Amino acid sequence: MQSTLGAMKTLLLGIFAAASLHAPPFSHSISRVTAAQLPHSWHPGCPVSPARLRRVRLTYWGFDHRAHTGALVANENAVSDLVHVFSRLYAARFPIRRLQPIDAYGGKDERSLAADNTAAFNCRYVVGPGPRRWSVHAYGEAIDVNPVENPYLEAGRIHPRAGQRYLDRSNVRPGMAVRGGLLVRAFAAVGWRWGGRWTGAPDYQHFSATGG
Repeated sequence: MQSTLGAMKTLLLGIFAAASLHAPPFSHSISRVTAAQLPHSWHPGCPVSPARLRRVRLTYWGFDHRAHTGALVANENAVSDLVHVFSRLYAARFPIRRLQPIDAYGGKDERSLAADNTAAFNCRYVVGPGPRRWSVHAYGEAIDVNPVENPYLEAGRIHPRAGQRYLDRSNVRPGMAVRGGLLVRAFAAVGWRWGGRWTGAPDYQHFSATGG
């Protein structure tokens, strides 16, 4: 039985290796969006208009060791940075679980986080203490990457709850953002800052153009 399991494991590793070798090149496309295409994530009174947002389709590497195509919505000024980062992640086979605009989850941040979805624009307020203010996500200048592997710790709460098994940041596993790691370095190279450096309430999934 053990030899059979070993043979199966070798076969699967070979399949994954072949898929990696024959993966398509990184590609992306950019398109404008309308308010009708953002039924849950945008509304009148948001700090940016749909005219300043773009839908970006990207190739990304999945946890299944295969190439996928996903999309995100971001500020037009953030698009080139995000394309650069994701091209670098894809080349290094850094895994992304899901890549869908927040509207796929009804604009509900917690639903997107629980699905381990990587998303950028969402017209919402900051989660946490202090005066009510727009999140950087509301400007389309922030992104949350692999939120289960990179939870946000806020006032004793873990967002999402499934992120609890990733609280030990010294136990580095695929998809994690860690100091000196590829994900953090890729965003730092385009001048984006990492929420995992926040001392009071580290937000390991969060990267932003402004540092907020």
